[in-house]
Amino acid sequence: MINRAVRFSKHHTPDPVRVVARRALLEAHNVRLRTTVPVVSRSVYDNIYHCTVRKTASQWMKALFSDPVVYRFSGLLPYDPRPYKWHFPQAVPPGRIALSLFISRKRFDALVKPQRHRAIFVLRDPRDIVVSSYFSTRNSHTPMGDVLAVRKVLHDKPVKEGMLYLVGHLAEKGTFRHLRDWATATPTEAVRLFRYEDLTGEHQRDEVHAMLRHCGIDLPPAELTALLSRYSFSRMRSDAPAAESSHYRKGRPGDWRHHFDDDIQEAFTAAAGDLVEILGYASPSRDP
Repeated sequence: MINRAVRFSKHHTPDPVRVVARRALLEAHNVRLRTTVPVVSRSVYDNIYHCTVRKTASQWMKALFSDPVVYRFSGLLPYDPRPYKWHFPQAVPPGRIALSLFISRKRFDALVKPQRHRAIFVLRDPRDIVVSSYFSTRNSHTPMGDVLAVRKVLHDKPVKEGMLYLVGHLAEKGTFRHLRDWATATPTEAVRLFRYEDLTGEHQRDEVHAMLRHCGIDLPPAELTALLSRYSFSRMRSDAPAAESSHYRKGRPGDWRHHFDDDIQEAFTAAAGDLVEILGYASPSRDP
């Protein structure tokens, strides 16, 4: 699903044309899955919902769940809402894995869903989200929404002032609020929270296995190993064009320590409150 043609179209065509092209590519991808990939086992769930906020490896999740092996062992087709101009409260088509729904927990709960469904929400240390958002928006993110306007602001400011601006911008967009709402919602069997750090870290295999099992998808061990190898961050970074390689930065937990000073920390705390503690991350101290 993620390939050079898609990357080129994302960055070098007007948004309306890009949306149409992206939708055509997705539909062609799903036709290929239906016609060439035999389904050997089906998920017991009619729909899967991947919910998150930005800068939590959403492109990696799309690639993972769009791979033919996931279809082979689930019978569920990937559904990327943006090219279909999906908007809440529109229902997601049945038999789909809805990828990268950037919606609040309140909206997710109100969404019309089949009785048999599962949802995952991917969270990340919000301080690392600030840093990742800064470099992505400034250097590599697809020119969509307000990206170009924010990019201009970041280019006009030194790094520190740019990060201070972005903390306020993320707060305005509701990023910190959505993380809080998902983390503090009453637990349900259908919804499970996963950490970016676990999905991409030392115990990635076990965590991805648990995520797929939550979705009713049971890959054989060899297939899971091959899947994770195909979408390793180092491979995705090396396959990306030079202009986009920074979009797949190192993504290491705690990278915020290299960029936050007292002023940025103070602005972050004012905007996010005790979110770091609520999400179960380390103390706000910059000390390792």
